[in-house]
Amino acid sequence: MSDESGTQNTPAGSESGPRPEPLRFFGTTWVNHDDGYALRRVAAAVGSLAAAAISCLVLRFAFEGLRIADTGSFVTLLVVVMFAVCSALAFRHTWDGFRKRPDPDRQASLRGLLAIGFVGSLLAYFFRCLTEAPGEKLHRDDYETALAQHRKRTTRRTGNPSKKRRRS
Repeated sequence: MSDESGTQNTPAGSESGPRPEPLRFFGTTWVNHDDGYALRRVAAAVGSLAAAAISCLVLRFAFEGLRIADTGSFVTLLVVVMFAVCSALAFRHTWDGFRKRPDPDRQASLRGLLAIGFVGSLLAYFFRCLTEAPGEKLHRDDYETALAQHRKRTTRRTGNPSKKRRRS
């Protein structure tokens, strides 16, 4: 079960308060940076960089195929520019997605562009892993807001408000 902020609440009968939302590859280790958090960050960084390198190798084979097909330098230039622009846009979109929640409608309309620019997304993931778990700041802000709201709702008042003296 979750509230408006997307933070999950605990079921009845267990520890009270909101629970942190798990991140891909990190679970909830990002909250206290425990249970192999640093190792997971290193593994995610190395994995995304390796995937980007392998992807560039596959793209290199595609360009070799264009050269062998003798499509001409104009078509090759168009393909190179398309991948470069799409990768740059995908990098920026992925990077911004770590700081604020993306609009689902815009996300759906950019799906094709992001698929073409997958190398940019992988590089954004790599660079974010160097400083934090990708999306950690966004999730931490949501979690801390939910904790503050929970504390505010559950703090007890002292005294009976109906017996409070009124000043004249």
